[in-house]
Amino acid sequence: MTPDELREARSALVDTVARFARTEIAPHVTEWDTAGEFPRTLYRRAAELGLLGLGYPEEYGGTPAPLALRLPVWRALCRYGTSGGVQASLFSHNIGLPPVVLLARDDVRQAVVPPVLAGEQIAALAITEPGGGSDVAQLRTTARREGDDYVVNGEKTFITSGMRADWITLAVRTSEGKGAPGISLLLVPGDSKGLSRSRLDKMGWLCSDTAHLRFDDVRVPARYLLGEEGQGFKAIMANFNGERLGLAAGAIGYAEACLDEALAWAQQRQTFGQPLVAHQVIRHKLVDMRQRICATSAWLEDVAARGDAGESGGDWVAEVCTLKNQATQTMQFCADAGVQILGGMGFMRGTVCERIYREVKVVTIGGGTEEIMKELAARQWGFV
Repeated sequence: MTPDELREARSALVDTVARFARTEIAPHVTEWDTAGEFPRTLYRRAAELGLLGLGYPEEYGGTPAPLALRLPVWRALCRYGTSGGVQASLFSHNIGLPPVVLLARDDVRQAVVPPVLAGEQIAALAITEPGGGSDVAQLRTTARREGDDYVVNGEKTFITSGMRADWITLAVRTSEGKGAPGISLLLVPGDSKGLSRSRLDKMGWLCSDTAHLRFDDVRVPARYLLGEEGQGFKAIMANFNGERLGLAAGAIGYAEACLDEALAWAQQRQTFGQPLVAHQVIRHKLVDMRQRICATSAWLEDVAARGDAGESGGDWVAEVCTLKNQATQTMQFCADAGVQILGGMGFMRGTVCERIYREVKVVTIGGGTEEIMKELAARQWGFV
């Protein structure tokens, strides 16, 4: 694809996503947050537009696309849909499905991937455990081989789409001892006997179901092992890179949404006989917001281009980690500034800045906390 073709495809995709987000998501977000969920029909609608399959092989119903196309799509969805809850659940397959595409047996891929990309089924990723947090290497959920099955016991928590998922990509320990070598990945059908789910209440992402999962002697056919036993940790770490880039792109979109609302409010709100934007202190806040968005956007473009060129080494991974921090800090700054500019209205449910102000904390935590990102970057750059 030539640079001109890439720009044209990117512009067309962003326009499509913006229309979809403005008309089919944004008007309903407050209602969906109150209800605690959004309609499953939204998955099919997103699939019809080709959004769920973007970046996946054609043979499974997807559309191969570089990061240079995928990241702007996620950014536009967040900017114009203005709901982290919708984005997190609607695209939970982007963290749950890649290990299936890369590591599953062909018959399993053929059975699982097409229905998810068609919006008929939902995929989720289950890594985090109670008390475990970011220390993936110490996870305790076990999978013991018995004949043609694995028997799974343990718990997972903070699982996006955990209540509705038809397929759960699960991190388990398949050998005794501790540390990364004993970790494997299993694909667990959502209707498995012994799997129980409970909904978690949250500060934000109110329309996204987030669940605590419990596995009590859940029997999973051995054919659902993803890759080889003991090789799951490496796959999990590689999967995190894609998740963190998506979070960074989304964070920029949310920052832009805050700027959009704050600017519109400042232009029409009258104080002391003139528009709010006529006051220098307000203009400077808006400029500060834009400055951070532009700088972070340029970094995202660079990291994405290097990823599309095949970079995956330590330096690139370190930049992905620190970019994720930079983007979420930009989102946090813009949410805070937006609420301040809106004043009392910024404290009211139903405004974009209020929603994003509540949602920003989970973005600084999910996919790896700021502290973990810094530590990973320090190690990749050889600081320690």
